[in-house]
Amino acid sequence: MITSAQLRAARALLGMDQRTLADLSGLSLPTIQRMEGSGGQIRGNVDSLVKLVGALDTAGIELIGEGMVSPAGGRGVRLRGSGER
Repeated sequence: MITSAQLRAARALLGMDQRTLADLSGLSLPTIQRMEGSGGQIRGNVDSLVKLVGALDTAGIELIGEGMVSPAGGRGVRLRGSGER
């Protein structure tokens, strides 16, 4: 669904700190820190992952999963342009 590297990259694109993401997603700061500190794919309960991805989506982040259309291939994140959904 989302990797720790994607999460860190998404926050960097948004210029957002961990505390702000925790507030926007309704998760605790330690949960965000644990998610970012994990290696590879983030593991957690489904509710927490849905909240996290939803908050990033609302903030304008598009997650690019393995195998999804992307000019360079691989996983990544992209900041949506205004008006895109």
